[in-house]
Amino acid sequence: MDRQRVATCIALLEEQYGVPQPDEIDPVDLLVMTILSQNTSDTNSLRAFALLKGAFADYEELLAASDEAVADRIRPGGLAEIKARRIKEALAQIKQYAGAISLFFLAGMGKEEAMAYLLSLPGVGPKTASVVLLFAFGMPFLPVDTHVYRVSWRLGLVAEDVRPEKAQPILERIIPAEKYLSLHLNLIKHGRLICRARGPKHDECALRNYCSYFQQGQKA
Repeated sequence: MDRQRVATCIALLEEQYGVPQPDEIDPVDLLVMTILSQNTSDTNSLRAFALLKGAFADYEELLAASDEAVADRIRPGGLAEIKARRIKEALAQIKQYAGAISLFFLAGMGKEEAMAYLLSLPGVGPKTASVVLLFAFGMPFLPVDTHVYRVSWRLGLVAEDVRPEKAQPILERIIPAEKYLSLHLNLIKHGRLICRARGPKHDECALRNYCSYFQQGQKA
């Protein structure tokens, strides 16, 4: 897909869903939320995060708690024991590195250095790190979740045989950096509402004229 078609798709999504603006959020909160979101729904992960924040006065208290106590709080998010261990280990490493449980020091790093640091933490892969750096620090990364990946290959932005973990650098090369946040959020919204994994609503899709998946179906 050429850059003009990419720009048109971005504009159509913004026309349909608006131009998203980032909320101010503590980067450690965002890191914990994103770890909790792995392999579960947003509803479950947000409930788990709310229960976690309600149970402990701060992250120091959480770090001092047992793994079992943390797991009990986040059980609605699934994989509670694994996620509790990862969260505690990540917080401990952050404290050891920074002297406090804070990630604001990342603002003083270059994007690649900041990415490398986050990837060194337990339970943090490229998507989780990219979410933290994009939304908390405005660094130019484009996180690829299941919705972003599915809509991207259906549009022809990435080939269908490209694995999700390989899609991010491809998308970052063809999409303007200033549109990473907008496209990420709007592709997620579009994937949930219209371009669903099963039963995509082609008749309601603003992108159907630019969609390889739809055009191939029309020719079949």
